[in-house]
Amino acid sequence: MGRQIAVDLGATNTRAAIINKDGRIEKKIEELTPFGGDSPSLLTWFLTGLITYLAGSTLPDDILGIGLSVAGPVDIDSGVLVNPPNMTFRNVPVTGPLSLTLNRPVRMVNDCHAGLLGEVTYGQGRGRENVVYITISTGIGGGVMSRGRVVLGRDGNAAEIGHFHVDSTYNLTCGCGNTGHWEGYSSGRFIPAFYSVWCKAQGRPARDLCTAEEIFSAARQGDGDVMHFISALVQIIARGLSDVIVAYDPEVIILDGSVIRANADLLFDSVIAAVDRYLPLPDIVLTGLDGSAPLLGAAVIARGYDTPFGSFCSTTR
Repeated sequence: MGRQIAVDLGATNTRAAIINKDGRIEKKIEELTPFGGDSPSLLTWFLTGLITYLAGSTLPDDILGIGLSVAGPVDIDSGVLVNPPNMTFRNVPVTGPLSLTLNRPVRMVNDCHAGLLGEVTYGQGRGRENVVYITISTGIGGGVMSRGRVVLGRDGNAAEIGHFHVDSTYNLTCGCGNTGHWEGYSSGRFIPAFYSVWCKAQGRPARDLCTAEEIFSAARQGDGDVMHFISALVQIIARGLSDVIVAYDPEVIILDGSVIRANADLLFDSVIAAVDRYLPLPDIVLTGLDGSAPLLGAAVIARGYDTPFGSFCSTTR
């Protein structure tokens, strides 16, 4: 089966890895994702450079394909990155130019569908038929498998759960431009804005905390006001999970992403306790793949759009 190159293009960082047929990562690198430019050539130049730095200017013969996990929305059939709310790039043809330059098949999926593929192939979703994968990171996204088949939607962008409506009290603006969305409150990008607005609404002094990391650090240091904010954040995350449960009725929800992995001690148990019990509570677990699920899923896609969990493309490539 040979080896694959997998790339996880995130809003903040991009990772690339060589992965063997057994899902073992042989070599991995990480770089900051370009920010501040919107030229399509900038993105394809960056990805080409990252891949050739990883594997050499002439790819080894046993590299049979390249899989991309990208922050969507995406158009899989045309290989275009459409309109990611946390990036400056718009309508970028990706798979065609990269395939032409690197002389290998290049395939692309939404990053959360890649994460789902990684989990059901190698992680906490193995042997399960009804799985939801959620990443809480710079943004929030999801992937859903129902009765053994990945739920894709029209263009491969189903389960954009970060844009579930979870609040009408503060009506915070999400990166997509609309208000009240889960991502606009609980993602790493927007937690500081939520903190600031929450402090003002509660009549509490807002410390100069500019990043999610600083907010969680202050909570660990025992700041009472910040701890009360964490309780409010927990309620929002629990609303999002409650929506996921009633929408998809999963047997397991797998949580991933830098926000939840780095702060499980402050969030995990409290969030589960706050989730609605309208439907039976599924298993809710943290990923065991240490953030590599999207890379591993990209490697699965690199082998072909037809997977054991359904086809990701309307045309076989």
